[in-house]
Amino acid sequence: MSEGGQYPETPDGRYFVVRGRLWRKSDPSLTEEHRSALVKELMRARRAVGTAMRTGDAAGKAAARQDVDHAKRALGERGPVWWKDGEPDLNRHLVPNTPYAEWFAGLPAKS
Repeated sequence: MSEGGQYPETPDGRYFVVRGRLWRKSDPSLTEEHRSALVKELMRARRAVGTAMRTGDAAGKAAARQDVDHAKRALGERGPVWWKDGEPDLNRHLVPNTPYAEWFAGLPAKS
């Protein structure tokens, strides 16, 4: 399961699954201190997106979305993959359309 325990994590630790879709996890080589700082940056940027959307600030929304993208790339959740074995990035793919399909089908059903 993922950090919070609510989402299944692929056996290789690269993704967690939400509603049948793969989402790339943060780079595990980041120190906890650095990862925590980046997550705080990400949350601040996401709040700024929401504020800009509520106030109709198009320029602010664009800038905040760039900040979100920057934080997610620094975390390893977007951009070049953090693993070194040449496997492709399957971020946002539906699990049944990936090599993880059999693993996912074998998970216990949620009650």
